[in-house]
Amino acid sequence: MSKEQHNNPEERLHREGGNEEMFDDVQQAQEEAESQIDEANDMINHELADIDALNKQLLDAQAQVEKEKKEYLFLMAEFDNFRKRTVREKSELIKNASEGVLKGLLPIVDDFERGLEASAKADDPADIRTGMELIYQKLVKFLAANGVKAIESTGKPFDAELHEAIAMVPVPDEAQKGMVIDTPTKGYTLNDKVLRHAKVAVGQ
Repeated sequence: MSKEQHNNPEERLHREGGNEEMFDDVQQAQEEAESQIDEANDMINHELADIDALNKQLLDAQAQVEKEKKEYLFLMAEFDNFRKRTVREKSELIKNASEGVLKGLLPIVDDFERGLEASAKADDPADIRTGMELIYQKLVKFLAANGVKAIESTGKPFDAELHEAIAMVPVPDEAQKGMVIDTPTKGYTLNDKVLRHAKVAVGQ
C-alpha cells in the first residue's frame, strides 16, 4: 500500500470497512475550518481597509496641520510687519505734530521780540501793556487751536480731578466752604485730559 493511500481518509475508511458517518464528520469539520479561515481572511481584509482609511485620514490631517502652520507663520510675519510699521508711523506722527506746534509758536516769538523792541522806545506803559495783551491773546488762541484750554477754578467747587489744594483759607460765608477762593497757578487740559492741575486755595 502506497503512502498516499495510507494518508487518504476516504480510502482508509473504505479499506477498514467503510465508516461513512465518520467520513462525513471529517468532511464537515474540514468545511467548517475552511469557512472559519474565509471569515478570518474577510475580517483581516476589513481591518486592513480600516487601517488604510485611518492612514489616509492621518496623512490628510498632517497635510492640513502643515498648511495651517504655514498660514500661521505667514500671519505672524504680517502682524510683525504691521506692528513695526505702526510704531514707525506713530513715531513720525508724534514727531511731525511736535514740529507743527513748535512752528506755530514761532510767530508768537516774533511778536514778543517786536514788542520788546517797541517797549524800549515807548514812553507810555499803557502802550506796552496793550502790546503784551495782544501777544497773550494770540498765544491763548494758538493753545486753544491745539486743544489746550484753561481750567475754570476760582469760584468753582473744589474738584480733586482738576485742582490741587495748596492752601486752606478760612471764610466767613458758609456757602464758600469747599469752594476755590483763589488760583495762584492756572491748570490746563489737553483735549479734555488734565495737562496740569490748577493750584488753588480752598475755603474752609
